[in-house]
Amino acid sequence: MIKVALGCDDAGLEYKDKIKEYLCSRGMEVYDLGLATHERTADYPDYAIPAARMVADGRCDYGVLICGTGIGMSICANKVKGIRCGLCTNEFSAEATRQHNDANMLALGARVITLSQALAIVKVFFDTPFSGAERHIRRINKIKDLEEHNFK
Repeated sequence: MIKVALGCDDAGLEYKDKIKEYLCSRGMEVYDLGLATHERTADYPDYAIPAARMVADGRCDYGVLICGTGIGMSICANKVKGIRCGLCTNEFSAEATRQHNDANMLALGARVITLSQALAIVKVFFDTPFSGAERHIRRINKIKDLEEHNFK
């Protein structure tokens, strides 16, 4: 069973609940680390980092993060060793980040895309396998080497 860490701040609450419902309907086990109520003092790092750590340490296979733009969440997640979080605003970028980057986290912006777009992006992200192409493996290994150097 695929395990997914799901996080959001106040801007992403509505999308998080719908994405959780969708992922559960697909038989995935969802760990909801996001905000439960509209607390205007919610800081996106407080939700992005725990979700990213669950993916990085293997407790979850993937993660989905939602804030207003997706930018803050993706920046936070990508500070965690082993995370490759793609900020996606369309289905093509979701497909490419899985095929080319073997992304293990997806960031979305609730103020940038509609809920139906977000759900379509999530579907493509989870339906798209990593290509395994040598050039993509080489590039991912370069990222891993950088992490080894920077995360001591």
